[in-house]
Amino acid sequence: MSIVHGNGRIAGMDSMVGLDELLKQTQQDGFAILPGVLSSDQADTILRELDRVWQSHPDGVMRSQSGNVYGARNLLRLWPKVAQVWKQPPLPDLLAQILGPDFGLVRVLYFDKPPEQTWALPWHKDMTIAVRDNSSPSPHFAKPTRKAGVPHVEASREVLEQMITARIHLDDVTVQNGPLKVLPGSHLSGTTLELGTIDPRDILVRRGDVLLMRPLVAHCSNRSHPDTTEHRRILHLEFTGMRELPDGYQWHDFER
Repeated sequence: MSIVHGNGRIAGMDSMVGLDELLKQTQQDGFAILPGVLSSDQADTILRELDRVWQSHPDGVMRSQSGNVYGARNLLRLWPKVAQVWKQPPLPDLLAQILGPDFGLVRVLYFDKPPEQTWALPWHKDMTIAVRDNSSPSPHFAKPTRKAGVPHVEASREVLEQMITARIHLDDVTVQNGPLKVLPGSHLSGTTLELGTIDPRDILVRRGDVLLMRPLVAHCSNRSHPDTTEHRRILHLEFTGMRELPDGYQWHDFER
């Protein structure tokens, strides 16, 4: 069964009316949920593929004491097929409208919250990108580091505003398994983390739903409920409309 083919229908929405509303939400709130992008069978296929990846690359993933994988970086290297998984209507058209027709995929991460290895993240914005070389001085990039052997830097607002993340949910996300919390409109303050008085929103979705989120949206997540048996497996794909970075910097990967 193909991973990337499906009906492309947005539940409860009709053609361009739905896309227009999603674009508006992404612009105003900094995020939008695309329901039913993948079927349950497609999510199962992806999970089987990932299990094979974890077995083939035991040193490239983060595991709990019981052996469950709860995180992975460099997924474009570990599983090149992931560069095709997102090509599911209406996601490509929506990304092109947000980022422009020459957008590319630049990084893929994997997250889980296994019941016995749950974790939490404080409020933050996603400002780190993967690059080929992080050694040159530049006003657009700071805080060079290496993550799983790959050079990373903190990028400027100019770069981050040309990016968007698609989080593909491979499980239902409920209040039990540590859902993402986001602050609507917080991307408008740029790289400054201002929590203000806005009420956060829990991202509660079904498996196969996709969350589009601007990197500069403030977000956090709590630990899963101690009695839960639910996983929270997510593919986190980062896209950009800026193929050429400032000051001679290059994306570590750029997949069309």
